[in-house]
Amino acid sequence: MRHAGRAVSVAALALLGATFAAPELPAGAATPVKPATKCTISDKRLDELSGLAVTGNGYVTINDGSDDARHRRIFYLTSRCAVSRTVSYPSRPRDTEDLAVAQDGTLWVADIGDNSRSRETIGLWKLAPGAAKPVLHRFSYPDGPHDAEALVLNGDGTPVIVTKDPFTAGLYVPAATPRSGATTALRQAGSLSIPGTSTSNPYGMAGRLVITGGATAPDGTKVALRTYADAFEFPVTDGDVIAAITTGTAVKTALPDEPQGESLAYTADGASLLTVSETAGAPAGTKPKILQYPSALHTTKPSRSAPATSPSGPGSPAAAESRQTSQATDLTAAGIAVTAAVVLVLLVFGLIRRYRRSAGHAAPEDQ
Repeated sequence: MRHAGRAVSVAALALLGATFAAPELPAGAATPVKPATKCTISDKRLDELSGLAVTGNGYVTINDGSDDARHRRIFYLTSRCAVSRTVSYPSRPRDTEDLAVAQDGTLWVADIGDNSRSRETIGLWKLAPGAAKPVLHRFSYPDGPHDAEALVLNGDGTPVIVTKDPFTAGLYVPAATPRSGATTALRQAGSLSIPGTSTSNPYGMAGRLVITGGATAPDGTKVALRTYADAFEFPVTDGDVIAAITTGTAVKTALPDEPQGESLAYTADGASLLTVSETAGAPAGTKPKILQYPSALHTTKPSRSAPATSPSGPGSPAAAESRQTSQATDLTAAGIAVTAAVVLVLLVFGLIRRYRRSAGHAAPEDQ
């Protein structure tokens, strides 16, 4: 989420979560696991982290939209979280939010943040292996602007943008082969109804309603999306990431109480999930840490086939499904209220954006 309007957006999420405490849907059994700390990032330029990926000998990360030019870079880290090198952009990005690494080593940087839903185009920066500078590819949504913070890759390497729309996230892919210097239309390839949970996070219920990051396992066999509270993993068949997300069964890993969790990555072996949280606005001296959680799909894979018989009774799968259906019905009214409140928040974002433009401090367009 971009620094401009950050205080309003964070406060709005917290307010929504406190105001609309609706019933929540379970998203698969998950026992909270205390994460291991891989390393601590001490470089002061890395305080608005919103993307993480694993490289052969460490990590690569980005800040989201920043007013400080020193922070607007692609940062490569060692396995101990020390900055080993940086790559600058040939022109100023607007709001970089996520990263994805293709199997051939190509790095995609998702310049897709849009708190005020006002961008005519979004961008993906493509850094080929061995290249000195990333190349910008512009895209436009078919149905108007969306805020987005998650990028995953389909099995054929196609980038998939997952929007930050509450309750239901949209999945968008290029409608044609992207070309530098041109704007490529996107098409909606599907959607995800975000599973409900009760995981603790700074924004309450609202923090569990939006997708803030994503990752595809290096071997392509699973994909994960996260909210501010949880990660949801889906098994992937034949490289079809879109089908996995839109029709598969999510397995949850709780990521409780991360200060502002917008990053997600798989380890090189796919056995664990990695996260790192933004620390802008945190108490002085707070440093971001790369945390490691076991992948819920590494040992437990949900079955695609239903059992031949289904026992009855209060603890049976049928009874659980009935309870979930009832909870879903109860959630509808609260969902409508939250959606209305989100619309009001977006209007506030728009007013902030107009004020900043009139004051001469608006973010530049993609160049």
